[in-house]
Amino acid sequence: MSRSFDLFLLPGRMAVCRLDPGESLPPWADSGILSSVTRTATETTVVCPEENAPFGVTCNKGWRCLRIAGMLDFSETGILSSLTAVLAGKGISVYALSTYSTDLILIKEKDLFRSVLALTRAGNRVFSENGQEWLP
Repeated sequence: MSRSFDLFLLPGRMAVCRLDPGESLPPWADSGILSSVTRTATETTVVCPEENAPFGVTCNKGWRCLRIAGMLDFSETGILSSLTAVLAGKGISVYALSTYSTDLILIKEKDLFRSVLALTRAGNRVFSENGQEWLP
């Protein structure tokens, strides 16, 4: 039997931005309901509220974020794959992030309704920004 999850829709739209490798973290990248910075030798990626992303920065905008409820343990396996497999089965692309305690799934706003429908039909519950269960 597969596990089901409660997912919470974070308010607002997010942007995924690309900076040059080694570039200093700009102030706009470190505020809002969610910010994430990932650095590699070839690039720096910033996820931030869409309104924080300045003109002229390479960004992909229009993402909405679903946060998996609760504290997840590092020993738990297959959480993201169980959710993203449902979305992949519907042709929905995602951008996944993790914090120490939970996982987040970014979905294009245009795919949000289809995503919620697919996730709820798979046995998960999705809650809106105001905490109401979203029943598509």
